[in-house]
Amino acid sequence: MHELDSWIAEKRSAYLYRILSDAESGNARQLLFLELAREADEQSALWVTEMRKTGIPVPEKYIPDRRTRLVVWLIKKLGPGNIRPVLAAMKIRGLSVYSSRRPGEHQIPASIEQVGTSHKNMSTAGSLRAAIFGMNDGLVSITLLVLGVAEASNEYGITLLTGVAGLLAGAFCMATGEYISMRSQFEMYEYQIRLERDELAQYPQQEAAELALIYEARGMQPTEAKALALRMISDPEMGLDTLAKEELGINPDELGSPWQAAMSSFFAFVVGGLVPLTPYLLSLQRHPLLICVFMSTIGLFVVGAAISQFTGRQALWGGFRMLGIGGLAGLATYFIGHFVGGRLG
Repeated sequence: MHELDSWIAEKRSAYLYRILSDAESGNARQLLFLELAREADEQSALWVTEMRKTGIPVPEKYIPDRRTRLVVWLIKKLGPGNIRPVLAAMKIRGLSVYSSRRPGEHQIPASIEQVGTSHKNMSTAGSLRAAIFGMNDGLVSITLLVLGVAEASNEYGITLLTGVAGLLAGAFCMATGEYISMRSQFEMYEYQIRLERDELAQYPQQEAAELALIYEARGMQPTEAKALALRMISDPEMGLDTLAKEELGINPDELGSPWQAAMSSFFAFVVGGLVPLTPYLLSLQRHPLLICVFMSTIGLFVVGAAISQFTGRQALWGGFRMLGIGGLAGLATYFIGHFVGGRLG
């Protein structure tokens, strides 16, 4: 039933392309998705021919399943650009038109060396962002844990033991969560690239036509777009790399390592969590909680300022915002600990 499954996949793509076209009414993307819908319909017709050759009954019409209807709802509620991974998993092409580049930044590639050049170093930046956010999680969560326990119980040892236990538990939780997340994403991308490889081998001309449509949607003249697409598709490996980057928005060279992401999250969480635990680990008997609050305040500001480098905000604004959010959470945790401590006492 491979032919029937392929027919359903193409008809589903055509259906979703028309939904996307309606969502992009009035701009160049509307025409792109209409053309992609037509291409998907033509490819589904090829599978109809194959089904008739093998005697497989051809459905009268395509009926969207529950998953497809859910994706349609997400498109209408959240917008296509906000659910790119979901659309990619549904075999939707042309998603690179939803890149976050500002107008005028993207240059149409003329060779394989130029394909995805704007994505270079993104994996390094992604790892750095993950480390900073992991450090932030460790800093905030362990600070709140120490504040709550220290106020509920005045025993130095209990605060230290709880903080260390929370630090290790949180670090391992972050690492396993990051590994599962990255591994799932990696497997999804591998599956999409494998589908793209099969389609490229089966009907390269249709794949070249889809690629040309993407280039046209970005402003290239039709004749130039078709010539460039054919040149990219002429080499199977070059074609697969180009299709992954331009149709799926995936750079195969930057899928990342699940183990590296897990270890990065683990150590980043530990580093962040050690900041509020430092006075307890050093056995500072005089005002350890005040020292913890002071060090955490500095840490929150530094992490907030660092995060602002990835959000385009001013460092001072990012630092004070993080400090304000962490401060409110700390106060709430402190008073809850005081209340619980009073009840237990």
